[in-house]
Amino acid sequence: MADDYYQLLGVSRNADAKEIQRAYRKLARKYHPDVNKQPGAEDTFKKISEAYHVLADPESRSQYDRFGPEFRRYADAEREYAAQAAAGGGGGAGGGARTRARPGPSGFSWSSAQAGAGPGGASVDWEDLFGDVFGSMRGMDSEAELELTVEESFRGGPRTVVLAGPDGDRQTFELQIPPGALDGQRIRVSGGGRPGRQDGGAGDLVITLRVKPDRRLRLDGKNIEMDLLISPWEAALGASVRTRAPGGPITVRVPPGSSSGRRLRLKGQGMPQQGGKPGDLFAKVKIMVPPHPTARERELFEQLQRESSFDPRSSS
Repeated sequence: MADDYYQLLGVSRNADAKEIQRAYRKLARKYHPDVNKQPGAEDTFKKISEAYHVLADPESRSQYDRFGPEFRRYADAEREYAAQAAAGGGGGAGGGARTRARPGPSGFSWSSAQAGAGPGGASVDWEDLFGDVFGSMRGMDSEAELELTVEESFRGGPRTVVLAGPDGDRQTFELQIPPGALDGQRIRVSGGGRPGRQDGGAGDLVITLRVKPDRRLRLDGKNIEMDLLISPWEAALGASVRTRAPGGPITVRVPPGSSSGRRLRLKGQGMPQQGGKPGDLFAKVKIMVPPHPTARERELFEQLQRESSFDPRSSS
């Protein structure tokens, strides 16, 4: 199964050139065979170098984004057809076929933009063209998205996904979500894409994970932010507050004089990362008052109001 170049460098598919360069330099320093003597380090270095050289060049990156791991073969076929069209007189105004990829129900399908079609006015069957060039042909990759909660992505584990196939039939896939999966991370299911041509194998199914926030938990890269609900007296006097985090129950120490919006950092308790440093957990203070105070509570609040000189408007 081919490696995803974006995952190899640890960047999103929307990363700009500077982000890609920074990621490569960091990994190159870590895995360069002159520095890292661990088994497999040299292979990893070669892979990240290949990924960088493809993604750093706008043209090859565009081809990779269009065609996936087989981008070189598809791009070569496209160029060969363009050369044949020009040699056959089909490259003049209105005479050549302008091809484009359009999203299909399960990945991409190829069509000819009918502005004169191919050489001699004939329409272009891309599957036939690629079959003639390569013989057997691997199927195209399919793409889908899977929504997870922050807690589901934190824990990881098995997940069953049911998708509509290219012919409208329902296909079931068993996925293994890695613990600490991040928003935008891609999982590749070998053979889950479009069927191949002749003896060519099926393409892959590429699933992009989407981690959705909820009313209590939010994801920021590999860091997690959660609301920490505390009482006015806990905020004023300080307290050790027991609460539930994605990894299980935790105790958060609230310093005296904590106002709403204060973020308390719990180092290393964010999203786990396989072979890497985990993220952090940030507990965001949110002061809650009794919605229906008892007579005694109301009396105490009124006493505090009379005796306190604190004015939050002037202090800010």
